[in-house]
Amino acid sequence: MIDWHHLFGWSLMDYFTGSNYSVDLEKDLSVKPQLLDVVIIEKSTGSPLSELPDGLENLSQHNLLSYKSLHETLDTLVIAELLSYYVNYRKLLSPEAWEDLSLSEFQLYAVTTRYPRKLSQEFKNDFKKIKKGVYALQFGNHHIQVIVLSQIPQIEKNALWQLFSNNPDGFEFGREHYQWRYPPAIALLNPLIKMYGKQGVNMPYTLEEAVKECVRDTLESLPPAERLRGLPLSEVVQYFSPADMVKPLSIEERLSGLSQEDIEKYLAKLKQK
Repeated sequence: MIDWHHLFGWSLMDYFTGSNYSVDLEKDLSVKPQLLDVVIIEKSTGSPLSELPDGLENLSQHNLLSYKSLHETLDTLVIAELLSYYVNYRKLLSPEAWEDLSLSEFQLYAVTTRYPRKLSQEFKNDFKKIKKGVYALQFGNHHIQVIVLSQIPQIEKNALWQLFSNNPDGFEFGREHYQWRYPPAIALLNPLIKMYGKQGVNMPYTLEEAVKECVRDTLESLPPAERLRGLPLSEVVQYFSPADMVKPLSIEERLSGLSQEDIEKYLAKLKQK
């Protein structure tokens, strides 16, 4: 059984690593646990992202996401639940003055794998297409951005979305083009690779090979001292021949530590040869 929500949340956490946004998962919004899928919070540190996936271009200071996988339905109750989380979240931020917080500080997102046909019919006049895979839902005075992952275009900036598109070609596109901020996190794709494998989709290489490739790329970006950190000398030297190890050394460095007697004995052997 694939834990879609954790995979989705962890992937967003990786995407925003190093940026000026932090990501919280399953945010507890009450004494009795009410877990909001994802909160993306703007930070004062970190690097602004040059390009965001379709649908996330209008990030605000506090961004609340509700996510529905291919087995779930985005409907009116889900939207109502998202709004209740939003109100609770405001109360957490400012218990005494939560009603005075500006609407502009918040943005609500409903991310769904499948197109919410029933929802679009129920809100026919308030459900507008912005562009392919991205819709605007007006719910009272709240603008909710609806992102339909199965419709999102297969372009570089949408690689993260493609991993959750429920489209084998889209998944393969995302796997090839998404640049992991923390390369070993590619292991998160293991359940998805297994799922598509069961559907008869031929993955070009195994998860183990993908992890090795990411680790290798990470190691190559590190300075030699970092690559060797923690390795005992005995393990390092076994990969080099004595000739390779002494080649960079000067004559004085090679002979350092040897007694005059040992040096003379060795020279005598050379003369005999």
